[in-house]
Amino acid sequence: MNPLVVIPTFISARRSRPASSVVAVYDHATPLSQEGELPRCLESLTSVRGLGHVVVLVASEPGIEDQALAKVRRQAAQFPTLPVAVMGAPELDLVQQRFEQLGIGRLSKEVGLTGYAALRNFGLVVANAFGFDAVVFLDDDAVVSDEDFLERALYGLGKLTRKGVPILAKSGFYYNAQGTYRSQSQERWYDRFWGQARAFNAWIERAMAGPRLSRSNHVCGGCLALHREAFRRVAFDPWIARGEDLDYLLNLRMYGSDLWFDNQWSMRHLPPATASEGDRFRQDIFRWLYENRKIEYSRTQIDLLQVKSASLEPYPGPFLEPGIDRRVRLTALLRSLGRQDRKAYLRAAKAVQGEALSYAQRNCMKYFEFQYAWPELMARVECDAPLRDALLRSIVPTARPQAAACDAPDSRGAGSPAGSNEGSEAEPDAQAAARPAAAVRGLTGTCRGAGIDPGATAQIRLDLAEGE
Repeated sequence: MNPLVVIPTFISARRSRPASSVVAVYDHATPLSQEGELPRCLESLTSVRGLGHVVVLVASEPGIEDQALAKVRRQAAQFPTLPVAVMGAPELDLVQQRFEQLGIGRLSKEVGLTGYAALRNFGLVVANAFGFDAVVFLDDDAVVSDEDFLERALYGLGKLTRKGVPILAKSGFYYNAQGTYRSQSQERWYDRFWGQARAFNAWIERAMAGPRLSRSNHVCGGCLALHREAFRRVAFDPWIARGEDLDYLLNLRMYGSDLWFDNQWSMRHLPPATASEGDRFRQDIFRWLYENRKIEYSRTQIDLLQVKSASLEPYPGPFLEPGIDRRVRLTALLRSLGRQDRKAYLRAAKAVQGEALSYAQRNCMKYFEFQYAWPELMARVECDAPLRDALLRSIVPTARPQAAACDAPDSRGAGSPAGSNEGSEAEPDAQAAARPAAAVRGLTGTCRGAGIDPGATAQIRLDLAEGE
């Protein structure tokens, strides 16, 4: 298999400002003036066997897009042996322009650089345009310590179980800074109605004690592998505030597939401290209310399989049951009494019957409308030469082909897509050097089916639970 490694990274201005929407709030964003965790992640990839293709997607606050992109390209240039292509706002504009030329229309909410899910969809579109047959998502605060990380990632992907079920999506797991895969969240009296850490630990202990591959109830978005047959068919939900990785598992189930857990595939997750636990919990409130309303709405659609909380015990089943609104509100109120960040927790409690509930009711059906069009969108951009050439010219201007990419005219009167800077002056040497030619080597000449072997079917079936 020929995988594309996709790493989203988030850049903020020196002074943080309120996000324009709930989906634009991130667990951590690196200030422009700081190095952040990305260089450490890229450094760890230099020893990974079989690594051939990496794309870093740069999300930033409005107004600093150019500075953020230049910063990340300078960081990527520190690793000349890595074929890293850095993509940001200019490349997204090329993708959106190509959508318009193909009659798809602009999908700025669904495929973009704002929100966890929209970024992942952007990565999937890029992978599809260049003809990759798998995508491996990695967080920018991850550290890979195994040389065979990609071999473990792709083990079993695309193979069939004993019952003939294809393994099209799989997750590994995190080791945290304490060296354990168990949640270290301390549950105290103010969490009596929550119990998320306890429920997660109960699930992962069982999964780690089982066979190598088992049907998963949980997804680590920074240790996630998708076969092209999964990502061409099912998109991430850009309306979910956070937890888009677990939501993807639920989406797969609704559309007749599943996600698998590999207890021999891991990485280290070393995030910086969260600025505000209360604000993060507020996002969780938006997340769980939206998720419950979305599942409830999905049951009215005759073409979707029902997702039942009982099939997701011990986690996340309890968070997909009626009464979750009461539980999150009580937890926010109790935490405002027992933890720091009191005002943020009070704001979170207030959101339950206000903004969060309204958001869930207003948006619960939008994903299904978008998802209906996703397979056709992906079919149109698969191995799309005009889009591929335009992206290559954008990330490495010195390697631009002479022929114009995206030959079809657009609303700007075209030839080349807007943002490709055709005919502009050459960049300064330092800036051009920050756009490694290795990115072109990594993205041109892709060949589906070449590269990493996902393993022998006979062995994979031995590593599955009985009855799979």
